[in-house]
Formats: sequence, structure tokens, C-alpha cells
Amino acid sequence: MGLVQTFKNIWTIEELRKRILVTLLLVLVYRLGCYVVLPGISPSDIDALANFTNKSGLMQLLDMFSGGAFSQASIFALGIMPYITASIVVQLCGMILPSFQKMQREGESGRQKLNQYTRYLTVLILILQAPAYLANLQLQVNGAANAHVMSLGLWTYVYLTVILAAGSMFIMWLGERITDRGIGNGISFIILVGIIARLPGALFYEFTSRLPGTTGSQGGLVMFIVEIILLFAVTVGAVLLVQGTRKVPVQYAKRIVGNRQYGGARQYIPLKVNAAGVMPIIFAQAIMFIPMTLAGFRGGETGFLQAFTDINSIWYNIVFFILIVAFTYFYTAITVRPTDMAENLKRNNGFIPGVKPGKKTAEYLDAIMSRITLPGSLFLGIVAILPAFARFFGISQNFAQFFGGTSLLIMVGVVLDTLQQVESHLMMHHYDGLMKDGKIKGRTTGQAY
Repeated sequence: MGLVQTFKNIWTIEELRKRILVTLLLVLVYRLGCYVVLPGISPSDIDALANFTNKSGLMQLLDMFSGGAFSQASIFALGIMPYITASIVVQLCGMILPSFQKMQREGESGRQKLNQYTRYLTVLILILQAPAYLANLQLQVNGAANAHVMSLGLWTYVYLTVILAAGSMFIMWLGERITDRGIGNGISFIILVGIIARLPGALFYEFTSRLPGTTGSQGGLVMFIVEIILLFAVTVGAVLLVQGTRKVPVQYAKRIVGNRQYGGARQYIPLKVNAAGVMPIIFAQAIMFIPMTLAGFRGGETGFLQAFTDINSIWYNIVFFILIVAFTYFYTAITVRPTDMAENLKRNNGFIPGVKPGKKTAEYLDAIMSRITLPGSLFLGIVAILPAFARFFGISQNFAQFFGGTSLLIMVGVVLDTLQQVESHLMMHHYDGLMKDGKIKGRTTGQAY
């Protein structure tokens, strides 16, 4: 009855009800667009592209983030990833270039400038990625046995590039509308929908493959139940990784202004166990694409490079794990700055009990971050390579992707953020939250991916 009453409370709040309905409508538009095929593409062409996508781990990853539009040769084939790539580049520029750092400190006007630069960079990336996608489509179609010969001329490349770029920009517009009129971060929600859209099909395929009498069936339905339990356990672990924080107590000195007393209260600095989010996995994957590309240019040569073309191989996952641990420390070091935190505490008359303000506070916070980042980075690396372990134990490739990696962490983070938005509306209208004990905590880093 408690769950039913919660849904009634959600539906009672007019603003929240409108936001949910608008979000569902925009998501429906996005899902319909994923099935609108590019002009001039035949069903045999789509089959050839889908067969190639199913064989390539990299292409499967891109197809998952696009909600299946990549393998369908849809107008939304490039998805939201070009915008995500541009956002990451602009974010890195904000850590390195003084001009971008200045814009970050300018408040709303600076944020608008950065958003404008992100859009320009997104268009540039689309102009480069769209012809590459079309060239790959032509290559796979011409290499298929039962497909016709595809020959794309210069004009065809031009107008299909415009269509693909417009499709991705329209997705970005949908994400912004979900942010303004819907629930939560729209870009994150678009990614979430793209990932979840692949789950029912992968789950059904895994279920049917475990049925007795099916070719290659191992373990039967008991094995399928074990897989679901393991998936639940991995999801719980991902929630702990996203939510885990170390609270550092902070005391503020008392100040008397007129007849009022300010300060004197004890607060906490929440230092996240995984302050880097999914960024280390994204960086590590970008590095791992290099040997894949080189091996592809060398024409399937066996040897060192060939060992890194299979995302389920031992060497690939060992190097992948090491890179994630290294990038976790790197990204945490450039995003979490103990020196700035210590200066802000000192400026606001705050101090950590038992630690001198200034340099000693910075060293203390840096030591804590180093200690909690180690288990966080190891756990993040384990979550990232779990799909390979799932594939090793006979789980299908499509279903194994939900056992860890970027997709699982994004799903957990976005769902927590969305539930937190819903709960904030309930609490604002004096209703009970979604949980009896405590409040739902979203990601405090503000990352959208």
C-alpha cells in the first residue's frame, strides 16, 4: 500500500505530473526516431550492418548508447555521443586552459559561452563522424554475401551527413527540453533510455537460450535465475560505489554580529569514494581503441596488437583494469583540489578539529582522498571488466554488457538522480519521500555521464 500511495502522491502534484508526461512524450519521440531509416538504405543493408555490429565489441558499445539506432542505419545513428565527446573536451580545456577557467568562474554568462563552444565542437565532430559512419556502412554492405553493391557518391555523402548531424542535434534539443520541462538531466536521461531500450531484448534472448532443448543451452533456467541474482548483486555494488562518501567533520568558529550569533555548527565535507565517476572508463576505452584501430589497418595480423582487438581477452582486460586505476587517480587529482578546499574553509572561518588551518588541512584532505581513492579505483576497475567475466561464464554478449562497465554506472547514477528529483517534489509538497529511512542521494559531482 505504501508504494501505491506514493504513486498517488506523485500524480496529485500537478507540476510533477506534467513533467513526467512531458518526459514520456519526448522519450517516445526519441524512440520513434531511432527506427526512421536513412534515405536509400534497404533492409539487406541494415542486416549487413547489424551483423557487423554484433561481431564488434566497439560497435556494440556504440549501438547500446544509441538505443539500437546505430545498427538500424537510423537518422539518430550517431546518437548523443558526439555531444558527450565535445563536453568532455570542453571540460578538459577548463582544467588546462586559463581562458576556459576564467569562463567557468564567470557564473551564468560563462556557462552559456561554454555551452555555445560545446555545440560548435559537436557540429565539427559530427561533420567528421558522419562520413566515417557512411563509409563503414558502405564497406559492410559491399562485404556481405547477399547484399547489393552500394556506391555512395559525393552528393549522397553530403546530404546524408547533413541528415545524421541534424538527427544528433535534434536529440540534443530533446535532452535540453527534458531538462527544462521534464525530470532531471535530459542528456543523461537520453543515454539512460538508449541503454535500457536494449535490456528487454537481451534479457529475452538470454532467457530463451537457457530453455531446455535449445542449441547450446547450459544450466537451464536455474542458471538464468543465478544470472539475475548476480546482476542484482552487481547493481547493488554499483549503487554503493556511486553513493559511497567519507564525511570529514568541519567546525565553524562562532561570530557575534549585532544580537545574532553565526557559525559554531558542525558540518561535514563529503569526499566521494569514486569522485571521478565514469570518466576513467571513458578515457581507458579511448586508449584501448588505438591498438584496435592499428590492428585493423594491419589486416588481422596475429601478435601483440591482435590480442587487444578482442574485448573479452585476458590481456585486453588486464591493461584495461590498470588504465582505469591510473586514470581514476589522475582525474581525481585534477578535479578534487584539497588546496582550494582548505583555502575556502579558512576564508569562511572553518577548520577540521585537530588539524591546523591552511597547509596542514590541505595535506590532511589529500591524504584522505589518496586512501579512499585506492579502493574506489579498484572497485571501478572490477566493475568495468565484469562483462568479460560474464561472457567467460557463457552469458551472451548483449546481456553481459549490463553486468558492469559504463552502461551500468550510468544507469545507476541517472536513476538515482531522477528519483532524487521526484523525491524533492514530494518533500516540497509535504508528502513522504520514496524511502522511509533517509533520503535518496544522487550523484553530487554533477556529471551527466
